[in-house]
Amino acid sequence: MKHVAVIYHSQSGTTQALAEAVTAGIALEPQVSWRLLRAMEAGIDDLRWCDGVIFGTPENLGYMSGGLKDFFDRTFYPAQRYAFNKPYGLFVSAGNDGSGAVAQLQRIVKGYPLQPMAAPLILKGPTAPAALQQCSDLGQAVAAGLVMGIF
Repeated sequence: MKHVAVIYHSQSGTTQALAEAVTAGIALEPQVSWRLLRAMEAGIDDLRWCDGVIFGTPENLGYMSGGLKDFFDRTFYPAQRYAFNKPYGLFVSAGNDGSGAVAQLQRIVKGYPLQPMAAPLILKGPTAPAALQQCSDLGQAVAAGLVMGIF
């Protein structure tokens, strides 16, 4: 059995809906269990539990949300003793172009270290069925990749 943590921050509910779509995709793979975790409630034990992690954040003022940044602030130094080297994915609910949030997260996760398993998914504007499907596809691809040993 493989394990995926989906760690996200949402204020308006948009990123939460996208995170739920990610877990719906993961759930299509019966050999994978998952945890849907708010960033402010997730911690180092969740990172230790999972074989892969998917982060979700709104774009706030051109960067990742403060809630997700808080998760990284709380787990970065405790993670150093584990040298995780686990795969990660990212989706951004963007009002602009999402590039600032992506760049900020990519810099931070190199220090854990975490390795990208998919290109960042940047979803602009209000949540639409196509965006939810993209998130579901991301979750399903990550789950299948973990089971097949690709990641």
